[in-house]
Amino acid sequence: MKKTVLITDLDNTLFDWFSIWYASNSAMFDKVYEITGLCSDVILPEVKKIHQEHGTAEYAFLLQNLPSLLDMYGSEDGINEALDEAIHAFRSERKKHLRLYPTVEDTLKALKSIGVLVIAYTESKSYYTSYRLKKLGLDNYIDYLFSPPDHELPEELGSGTKFSFSLTKLKHTPEGETKPNPKLLLDIIDDLGADVEDCVYIGDSEMKDIEMAQQACVTDVFARYGTAHFENNAEGYELLRAVTHWTDEDVEREKKIKDNYHHIPPTYTVDSFSEILDIFDFQTFKGADS
Repeated sequence: MKKTVLITDLDNTLFDWFSIWYASNSAMFDKVYEITGLCSDVILPEVKKIHQEHGTAEYAFLLQNLPSLLDMYGSEDGINEALDEAIHAFRSERKKHLRLYPTVEDTLKALKSIGVLVIAYTESKSYYTSYRLKKLGLDNYIDYLFSPPDHELPEELGSGTKFSFSLTKLKHTPEGETKPNPKLLLDIIDDLGADVEDCVYIGDSEMKDIEMAQQACVTDVFARYGTAHFENNAEGYELLRAVTHWTDEDVEREKKIKDNYHHIPPTYTVDSFSEILDIFDFQTFKGADS
C-alpha cells in the first residue's frame, strides 16, 4: 500500500512520556519534602490546582508558584535558591529517561531518505513538547509539529523558552480542540496539501488516536508497544492522578469520548515503530510544499 505522509502521535508513540514524567517529578517532589519538611498532603493538592489552572501536568514553573513554598521562602528567587537540589533532581532524572523507543530514529531516518512527509500531532502543550523534540533530535526528521498553544510563560524568560529547530515547523491546533477530532486531523492534512489516501496515522490510544484516524478515513496503526507504562508502574499512575490537570469538565469530556467510542479494532497493530516499513510502501511526498 503506497503512502507518502506519516502522521504520528508523540507521547508514548515515539518515546515513553509517562516514564519521563514520573521519574523527573517524583524525584523533584521527594527532594521538596526532604528540604522543606512539608508532606505530600500539602504539596500535591497545590500542584494539582496549578496544573488545572494551566491545563497541563507539565507546567514549566511549578515550584515557583506553589503557595506553601512562597509562604516559606517569600519569593520565586527564594524558592529557586532553597530548592535548587529539587530542580536539579528533576532535570537529572529527565535527562536519564529522555530517550526514543527502539527503532524510532532509524525508521524516521529511512522515511526522510525516501522523501516521506512526517507530521507530529500531539495534545501536549508546546513548551515541553518542543523541548523533547529538540533534545531527542526529532527536529531533524519531523517536518511539521501540530500542538496546542502553550500556557503563558513569564515575559522575562523570553528567548529562553524558544527552540530553534533544524527542520520542524511549529503549527498550533485551535485552542480547546482535543483528540479524537477527525475534522481537525483532516484540516491538518488539507493544510499541508496532502491527500487522505496517501496518509497513515500511528498512535498509542485506541480510543483517541485510532478512533480519530478511522473516523477521518485515514489508514490507522496502533502502537501497542506504547501502552504498557501504567500497567508496570501503579505508583506512578497514582502520582499522576493526584496532580492531574483534569477538571470536572475534562472528566465529563472523557466520559463522552468513552460513550461515543466505536470499538472498531485497529487496521494495523505494531509492537515496534519500524514495523510500519514492512506494512507500507512509502514513497516521496509530492504535495504542495515539496
